[in-house]
Amino acid sequence: MTDHVHDLAAVREATDRLLSAVGKLDNAAVAEASRLPGWTRGHVLAHLARNADALVNVLAGRPMYAGAEVRDADIARGADRPLEVHLADLRDSAARFTDAAEAPGDPSRTVELRNGVTDTAARVPFRRLIEVGLHHVDLGIGYELTDLPAEFTARAIGYLAARYSGHRDVPAVTLTAEGGGQWRTGGTDGTPVSVTGTAPALLGWLSGRGAKGADLTTGAPLPALPPL
Repeated sequence: MTDHVHDLAAVREATDRLLSAVGKLDNAAVAEASRLPGWTRGHVLAHLARNADALVNVLAGRPMYAGAEVRDADIARGADRPLEVHLADLRDSAARFTDAAEAPGDPSRTVELRNGVTDTAARVPFRRLIEVGLHHVDLGIGYELTDLPAEFTARAIGYLAARYSGHRDVPAVTLTAEGGGQWRTGGTDGTPVSVTGTAPALLGWLSGRGAKGADLTTGAPLPALPPL
């Protein structure tokens, strides 16, 4: 069951953890490459701030972004800012998101995100939590998939497995986490490919991070996943 109050508290904790880690960097480190191709750490930080504002738009019933070009331009324009400006932007945008997510309203109402994707308002905080958690890893500053809270990792696997469920370009896959947890994703035809590993390794594969499946056990070649 979705608990947006619980998820908002988790977003605040993840944001505080991110800010604490980023605050130990310097301007030179912010300008260095992140783990995302073509993006510096500054790009990742700018994206996180603008994503918070975009989700405020979603909760207010406005378009998430004015357009893909505007989104990309905002990230590029903000990437080269000094560390202190990034930190202030992250704090301010996080506060705006928290205020919007805590505002009165029907949490079961349908909201629209990018590309026509819809969800309930109650699930928006978890979407923000995924952004903060995974992009903290993407910064490459000592926070890894294995450092993510176990509850978050299990829920994120389920969330991403649902994203690929029924996808015409993904064969049927059964994901099994060592220590417990099983998910089904991909298509419905044929015998599912069995993929087993630690929960962080499964999350890494589903999210396009980690060791590209090298730390997973499968009964057939590991399927290639399309971009999220």
